[in-house]
Amino acid sequence: MSAAPGGGRTPLVVVLGASGYIGSAVAAQLARRPIRLRLVSRRPAVVPAARTAVVEQVVADLAAPGAAARAVAGADAVLDLVAHLDPAVGWRAVEAGGAELGERLGAALVREIAGALGTGHRPAGAPPPLVVLAGSASQAGRGGVVDGTGPDRPVTVYARQKLAAETALLAAGAEGVLRGVSLRLPTVYGRGPGPDGHGVVAAMARRALAGEPLTVWGTGSVVRDLLHVTDAAAAFTACLDHGAELAGRHWPVGTGRAVPVRELFTALARAVAERTGRPAVRVDSVAPPAAATAADVAGTVVDASAFRAVTGWRPRRELPEALAELAAALADRS
Repeated sequence: MSAAPGGGRTPLVVVLGASGYIGSAVAAQLARRPIRLRLVSRRPAVVPAARTAVVEQVVADLAAPGAAARAVAGADAVLDLVAHLDPAVGWRAVEAGGAELGERLGAALVREIAGALGTGHRPAGAPPPLVVLAGSASQAGRGGVVDGTGPDRPVTVYARQKLAAETALLAAGAEGVLRGVSLRLPTVYGRGPGPDGHGVVAAMARRALAGEPLTVWGTGSVVRDLLHVTDAAAAFTACLDHGAELAGRHWPVGTGRAVPVRELFTALARAVAERTGRPAVRVDSVAPPAAATAADVAGTVVDASAFRAVTGWRPRRELPEALAELAAALADRS
C-alpha cells in the first residue's frame, strides 16, 4: 500500500498500540512509506526522524468507549497491535483478574473498529478497509506444529480472548464491512526501535545481567519458535501489500525452527557473559509453578509456508546475533 498514482488520495494507515513492543517496530517500517500514518497509543509513540510518511500522533486510552472509533476514522488500513499484559512482569499476558479489560481490548475493540469503518465514507470503487490483527499461535491450544489447520482449543484466558477477537474480525469481514486478516505469532523477542523490556527473553537477559541464575521448568526440553520483533513487524507491513489475497482468514507466522528453552537460555547467558566479561550465569532446573498452564509445557513450532507463499515474507534475523544485540542494548541501559 503506497500513495495512489497520478496524484490520487494518499492512503491512511492507522497503527493501534503504536508505542508498544511490536507497534514501535511496525511504525518504524511504515514510516518509510509514502503514506499517511496515524500512530495511536496510551503514551506518545517513537516517531522515526528519517521518514517519508506524514505522521500523526494520537494519545488515547483505547479501553475508553468511542476512542477506537475516533482513532480509525477515515482509515484505509488498521493494524491492531493492542496487548493487555501483566504489569508485574511486563511480558506475560494477564490471566487472573484481567478478563474484562482483556475482552475490552480484544473482541469489543474489534467490534468498535468494525462499526466505525462500516459507517465511514468510502470513495467510490474503493475496497473495504483492511484490518490486521495481532493474534497468537497459542490460539490453537496444542503443541507440535501449528500450520493453521485443525480445530482451535485455547487453554488460557489470553488465547481465548485472542480467538474471540479474531472471530469478531473475520465475521465483520464476511459481512463486507472490512477485509480482515489475523496473524498468529509465536514468541516474539529481540531488540526493536521501541521498548526493550518486553518479552520473556528480555526478562531473562536482565536476570543474567544482574548475575542471577536462569531457570527452566523440568529439563527445559520444551521448544519454542522465536520470531524477531523486526521480522514480526515485516509480516504486518507485508499484509498491506497483499490484503486481497490474505483477507478472510488467519495465518500462522513464525520461523519453523524449534528451539529448546534450555538451549535458548544457555545461549542467552553466554551472550550476556560475552558482553560483560563475567562468567555465564547458571541455567537451573526447577519444578513448574502452580500457575503454569498447559500452553506453558507444550512445545510449539509455527509453519508459515502458506503466508510465505502469498507474500514472499520470510524471517531474516538469526538467533545468535539477535541475542548478542539484545544483551548489548540492555547492558548499555543498566
